[in-house]
Amino acid sequence: MEATYTKYILDFKIPSGTSRGVMTQKETWFLILSDNGKYGIGECGILRGLSVDDVPEYEEKLSWVCDNIHLGQEELFAQLLSFPSIQFGLEQAFLSLQSQTPFQLFPSEFTSKEAPIPINGLIWMGDEAFMLSQLEQKLQQGFQCIKMKIGAIDFKKELDILRSIRSNFSVDQIELRVDANGAFAPEEALDKLNKLAEFEIHSIEQPIKPGNWEKMADLCATSSLPIALDEELIGIYNVTEKEHVLQTIKPQYIILKPSLIGGFKGSEEWINLAKQQQIGWWATSALESNIGLNAIAQWTYSQKTAMPQGLGTGSLYSNNFDCPLEVADGKLYYRSAKAWRTNLIEDLCI
Repeated sequence: MEATYTKYILDFKIPSGTSRGVMTQKETWFLILSDNGKYGIGECGILRGLSVDDVPEYEEKLSWVCDNIHLGQEELFAQLLSFPSIQFGLEQAFLSLQSQTPFQLFPSEFTSKEAPIPINGLIWMGDEAFMLSQLEQKLQQGFQCIKMKIGAIDFKKELDILRSIRSNFSVDQIELRVDANGAFAPEEALDKLNKLAEFEIHSIEQPIKPGNWEKMADLCATSSLPIALDEELIGIYNVTEKEHVLQTIKPQYIILKPSLIGGFKGSEEWINLAKQQQIGWWATSALESNIGLNAIAQWTYSQKTAMPQGLGTGSLYSNNFDCPLEVADGKLYYRSAKAWRTNLIEDLCI
């Protein structure tokens, strides 16, 4: 078996804003295995400024993995605890190599019978007109669950947007989720959460920055708005510590981004612990290309959850890869009539 890696820069069609800034490009890496004429591919999706493995020696670690691929998946995975995105790429690559086709990692009715996954429509931060235009587009596309990034523009304007939505669409018509990406100051968070709750919001992701467990626990206990942990899960590797954070904070939900928390293995550890404590969960991509998104979608379907997922990011890029994934009527489908680009893996090897 041989292993190589390659870097790929994804270009956003439209600059996309969060409370951490505006993104125009997304860097990603592909780990490619070859064995007796078969290929396997995995995406190591790193988010600069957020991923715990955003370190200068990242490419060096990828090179080390390729040089030591003979150690096998289990041994390599164990030595990559502080590189969760490479763990994720490694999992995908081995599943891909072992599968009948490189891009069907978890065969199911999602891949064979076009059974859909309900997803949320994502509204990026911007001025009021831009955010409302995105909302109109998502509603026309059939989404019944909308996730809105908040925390970068004036909070009163964000409340006005939510007020406008709720004046036209009831909670039975549109489920609203908001994501603050840790933008709220701890001392003002509760007041803001209670104001948001007036609009019958489903939940808010990461209202304050991660690491302040005591304050986050207080918010989860006192806020009338359910809270979902997102960035809070990053950098926690040990199962005992994972259990400790959930028992301490007691969130209503957790958000799973496999490339940020140790791939499918790390995600399933979180799921098992959350179930024990009656904590809900859903999965979302971390802005991977269609290669990583495809893997996350297939794995998510295998978990048999009916909650809308955050898997609608495939259309963000101008240079993404043609694939069977398609969003229609607020759901993600794997269309059997569509195909992956011919010789995609071989082309990435060049």
